[in-house]
Amino acid sequence: MAELHKGAHLTPTKPELVQSWMGSQRWYAAKGASPSVRRLTSWRLGDPAGEVGVETLVVADDSGPAPVVYQVPLTYRGAPVPELEHALVGVMEHSVLGRRWVYDAPHDPVYAAQLLELVQGRVRAESTAASDAFDDTVVAQPGRAWTRAVTVRGSKVLSGEQSNTSVILDCVDASGEPVPVIVKVFRMLSAGENPDVVLQSALVEAGSRRVPAVVGSVAGQWPEPDAEGSPDADGGGTAYGHFAFAQEFLPGVEDAWRVALAALRSGEDFSAPARALGEATAEVHAMLASSFGTTPTSGETAREILDGMRERHAAARAEVAGLHDHDDAVSAIFDAAEHVGWPALQRIHGDYHLGQVLHTPDGGWVLLDFEGEPLRPLAERNQPDQWIRDIAGMLRSFDYAGGAVEHAADTPDTSARDWVTSAQSAFLDGYAATAGEDPRSRPALLAAFELDKAMYEVVYEVRNRPSWVDIPLAAIERLASGFQSPTTAPQEDAK
Repeated sequence: MAELHKGAHLTPTKPELVQSWMGSQRWYAAKGASPSVRRLTSWRLGDPAGEVGVETLVVADDSGPAPVVYQVPLTYRGAPVPELEHALVGVMEHSVLGRRWVYDAPHDPVYAAQLLELVQGRVRAESTAASDAFDDTVVAQPGRAWTRAVTVRGSKVLSGEQSNTSVILDCVDASGEPVPVIVKVFRMLSAGENPDVVLQSALVEAGSRRVPAVVGSVAGQWPEPDAEGSPDADGGGTAYGHFAFAQEFLPGVEDAWRVALAALRSGEDFSAPARALGEATAEVHAMLASSFGTTPTSGETAREILDGMRERHAAARAEVAGLHDHDDAVSAIFDAAEHVGWPALQRIHGDYHLGQVLHTPDGGWVLLDFEGEPLRPLAERNQPDQWIRDIAGMLRSFDYAGGAVEHAADTPDTSARDWVTSAQSAFLDGYAATAGEDPRSRPALLAAFELDKAMYEVVYEVRNRPSWVDIPLAAIERLASGFQSPTTAPQEDAK
């Protein structure tokens, strides 16, 4: 265990160092704001060589109307490491150890290796309050179906993530066979179990081959920050949640977004892969329903969901005046959706699109990232929802693939509409064949969820990528003009 130097003076302090650095990180939620950081708790991991300090800080950011809790793992080194220059948090003076170079730990191979040791239960978290003591508030949860003990040989942070940090680990098992692993370090912490861990673990334990194998996770406790953000107080309670999640990594595979774009650009028909994706989606939905159960959707719950859709419609109208032209048609779809039979509530993916699915060498589809929409509160993401939301999300993703190719085309009259329509229909056919229930049998409900997703996209594009707002706007126009209120009797609630 590392020796702690109690009473040592640090300049700047750890919270001050993190505060000056955190605002520029991609995972920092309050973009453009200046963080106001205070420490809530911390825990350590030991370096077998005894050279690198490894500490995870749990901090509260008080810059907004309510405190936001972040996980900030750090490594402390006695000399600069050129290979880690891009991950340098800052330099501080330690009154006992001298100058210390502080790095964002997921980029540091010492942290990566010891984190996986913790995930597998081969080391324990160490206390920051006393030398030679463990921190029992941090616990490993090895995957129940994972039987291969692995050792890290190298690590690399995956680029491009927004809300978390994922590290690809080059591992081998006891026989020396390569076993790639990816570990996701959750940056923004919320009380409650992370659905990415819970849902994927349940699917693996149920025997699903539609998700990667689960190596394990790390969970723990931290003091709840008080609502006022007092720098010297916490809320008096204790929160519990996940810190990290490790799973099998599938090297050399592409996500469905890239596979679909390649097919589009080459003019290749995508009906067969899209149908297979629909079948895989239905299979996962059925397993989630079996593992977690279902609940009938009450009229009150249906109205609450639709009220949320109407609020997002109003927000989109405020951003784009032209949406007012479709007010009557959109309202008619939402009204019609209220009077059909809704499927039962169940656990779903929650943020389903082509980028969340991998195409494996044997041609099968593997689903990823069951964390849900990252901007929604964790408590909401842990609630059962409508499986048709996932269906609508994937339909919108096919449409975005077509829109991306149209935007990149050399001629303005290039159209990917036939490809999009064919892929969407094949996806729905595959889902219906496996689920025994066709999402198109509830046209008003499917249209409502597609519209809701498109309204979200309008707001996002206007604020972040205005030149692409025509993609969701065109979808809204198609849905609004193409919907016809069904004359058949309401469907019965699904199983």
